[in-house]
Amino acid sequence: MKVAVIGAAGGIGQALALLLKNGLPAGSDLALYDIAPVTPGVAADLSHIPTPVSIKGYAGEDPTPALEGADVVLISAGVARKPGMDRSDLFNVNAGIIKSLAEKIANTCPTACVGIITNPVNTTVPIAAEVLKKAGVYNKKRLFGITTLDVIRSETFVSELKGVSLDGLEVPVIGGHSGVTILPLLSQVKGVEFSDDELASLTKRIQNAGTEVVEAKAGGGSATLSMGQAAYRFGLSLVKALNGEQGIVECAYVEGDGEHARFFAQPIRLGKEGVEEILSFGELSAFEQQAFDSMLDTLKGDIALGEEFAK
Repeated sequence: MKVAVIGAAGGIGQALALLLKNGLPAGSDLALYDIAPVTPGVAADLSHIPTPVSIKGYAGEDPTPALEGADVVLISAGVARKPGMDRSDLFNVNAGIIKSLAEKIANTCPTACVGIITNPVNTTVPIAAEVLKKAGVYNKKRLFGITTLDVIRSETFVSELKGVSLDGLEVPVIGGHSGVTILPLLSQVKGVEFSDDELASLTKRIQNAGTEVVEAKAGGGSATLSMGQAAYRFGLSLVKALNGEQGIVECAYVEGDGEHARFFAQPIRLGKEGVEEILSFGELSAFEQQAFDSMLDTLKGDIALGEEFAK
């Protein structure tokens, strides 16, 4: 299995690469690419860690050497959020980066599973889909917006608030990956009850957790380490599923049947082809249903923006 990390010299990319070097199955190949000239040095640094994962770094304008033969491509390339910015402010720069990278993927590794981390995910995933579609290689089972950070934040915050063990704690998060489009289904957390005030405040905290980190870093960046962990969790699940391990479920932002929006984050079962099955997210509480109904227009607008940009 070859995994390519695109944007590997950045804060997310380096954290993700470190975790993959330590966690990928024996015999895996890890390719690191970034426009920054430091990238081969990042690979050299990681190559000194004694694990059975080979690693190589590539820098410059062309990611093709890193993409050649890749089974999984994880993209974190782009600019990070600064105080006062929301994810939509990143659009103008990051949209162009994703469009260019998707064109390279279409030419170099068109059957790879592609996981997009680059924000705004609600919009960058539709851009990649349209570019791959134009090239005649789009397979909706193999394109993912990685929203796992919303899931791990939800698990952490619920555990802290209610004093429950993280073992077996699952919090499905549906919708998108920005502000009100992030909808944690707290009503489905087993063995835990929330007051109305707890539901409202916890949902808002999960939706705004990225801003919490941006402000705490005081202009020094956005969520990189937790995002690296989230991308690693999803990436490793994907690798395991592609290798034939069964019963692996993660939440991700994918193109389904369009019941709610063309792209929608919800639980999916991963398999040898990527998305094996999109699972039902079950019944919503009255609080969740209201939040769900009020965010769909925002999500659809984000998607339309990406589709228009790609055209």
